[in-house]
Amino acid sequence: MDLQPNFILAFFAAAYLFIPSASSASSSPSSCPMDFSYVSTFYPAACGGSFSEQGPSDACCLAAFNTFGIGIALYLRQSHFFELADNATAYSCYAAYQSSLYAAGLLGFSVLDCQQFSNSSHFVRSPFLCSGIETAADWRSKVGTTAMDTACKGDLSNAAVCRVCTEQALTAIATASSLSANNSDCLYFGVLYASGIVNEFGPAHPSTATCLLGIQPSTSTSRSSHRVAIYFAAGAATVFCLGCIIVVLVWLWWRRKQQLYHIRFVRTNRRLLNAKLQPNVGAMWYEYEDIRLATNNFSTKNLIGSGGFATVYRGIMPDGSHVAVKSIKNCTKEGDAEFCNEVEVINSVRHRNLVALRGCCVASNTSFGHLRLLIYDYMPNGSLEDYLFRNGKPVLESADKERIALDIARGLVYLHTGVQPAIIHRDIKTNNILLDENLNAYVSDFGLAKVTLEGMTHMTTRVAGTQGYMAPEYALYGQLTEKSDVYSFGVLLLVLVSGRQALDLREDYPLITDWAWAMVKRGNTLGVVDERVRNQGSACSMERIVHIGILCAHLLVAFRPTMSQALKMLQGSLDIPQIPDRPLPLTHDNLCIFNSSSSFSSVNSVADVRMYPDSR
Repeated sequence: MDLQPNFILAFFAAAYLFIPSASSASSSPSSCPMDFSYVSTFYPAACGGSFSEQGPSDACCLAAFNTFGIGIALYLRQSHFFELADNATAYSCYAAYQSSLYAAGLLGFSVLDCQQFSNSSHFVRSPFLCSGIETAADWRSKVGTTAMDTACKGDLSNAAVCRVCTEQALTAIATASSLSANNSDCLYFGVLYASGIVNEFGPAHPSTATCLLGIQPSTSTSRSSHRVAIYFAAGAATVFCLGCIIVVLVWLWWRRKQQLYHIRFVRTNRRLLNAKLQPNVGAMWYEYEDIRLATNNFSTKNLIGSGGFATVYRGIMPDGSHVAVKSIKNCTKEGDAEFCNEVEVINSVRHRNLVALRGCCVASNTSFGHLRLLIYDYMPNGSLEDYLFRNGKPVLESADKERIALDIARGLVYLHTGVQPAIIHRDIKTNNILLDENLNAYVSDFGLAKVTLEGMTHMTTRVAGTQGYMAPEYALYGQLTEKSDVYSFGVLLLVLVSGRQALDLREDYPLITDWAWAMVKRGNTLGVVDERVRNQGSACSMERIVHIGILCAHLLVAFRPTMSQALKMLQGSLDIPQIPDRPLPLTHDNLCIFNSSSSFSSVNSVADVRMYPDSR
């Protein structure tokens, strides 16, 4: 694997652009436990003037954000906690970091003007960030001792040593990610653990910062130190001369600026969403205070799910109705695409097997930063993922599995053929299938949905989806069609009928599609069915679902049915064709793709796409 030394930093910085907005109420001020004495060594002094009326440059914001990451790694080294205690502590550290930059003469703008610092919750402790890991002890207990503990221990200034360290760090991170579906921040945790715990020199050592965090020490340290002394003396003289008047005026100005900052965010987002909310669909605006009370101040006891883009809470409104409140994680002042896209898509569709939007809420203040909320009807049985794997629910009977499969198929057929232009969901998985009190299924989460023109194939460099569910042609080449949803639906059918995860690295066949195909090839189709319900109902019905799942999740696009055909097969009104053989496993040096003339010219095997990364 050919990794540059700053590979992990690039992924780390990108991932932080999609970190959750805080959802807690105001807290009393807390002191910051972090040490920022290193900032003059690492933050480039040239960024001190790299800003305009439109705000600081992206490069300087990123430099400020990455340099802050060294402090988080130092905090982990000292306290053995990956994250800070609460929002108040995080904002206190923002202020301390800002003061350190000002004192060193390295920054001419507020870090809160950078979108990376627009909220604090990405530094707040939570069991939902990385497989339940919150401390260094948790990492050692769950991930264990890995090759990273040796490879990243010493001086990393040598390029070859750094390369080995980053490769072993990625392997350890993959292990941590496989422990739970809540793994959006495992890459970040792995980098912190390698630099803050494993490396004996610590994250502030030049070789560690350069290799694992991708930060080059400043070459103008002495000049910066000289400026520090000058600015400190001038600042002290100014404060002494002008006294309390200047302090009060600055405080009032800053307070007013912060208020306007939050007011502009709310106005901008309301304007964006008002253009997308159709007046005849019944969706309404909710006040933040009503939502806060309904969710008991976004209590963890009310938490019912957390994914790559959002956290979901259960709430009870003043009229007694139960709702699900979805808090979008990526909240920037410009407005995030997933939130607006979900509102626009969900307001353009109406079907009994698609979730309906009750309303929206937008809020912003210094305590919790930016907040965007979507309000839906509450589903008592949660997601299909929860029902199958997490909540200790009764085993789904064969009849329930058939009904759920039909409900999901009807919803996807409507998206593909019932609206114009067609909509590609892009993230069909068990987490995005909700179950009501009668186990009726509803397709949810349209944040990644793509509106497409009929017959049009999308090519995109931003691949978004979930490992194990993404179609190979989409994961590898960015080729997106309705058949991409068909592949995900096939995987979901196999998960539903077998009770096994789509991707399980502990198994001989990590991908469920490989395992199910191997079972069918051995003539043991019924062996794919969950043994707890294998003898219930009609064996033929369960075998039909297995065959449809394998056909829909075929590696070659041309052999997959449309969703309309898949629905008819599930209903029994269309015969299932003979399933074509899948391509034989090939090496990475001999990949193939299937062309329209039905000849094989570089077909990729399941083994080759097994570990393709999930960009979400």
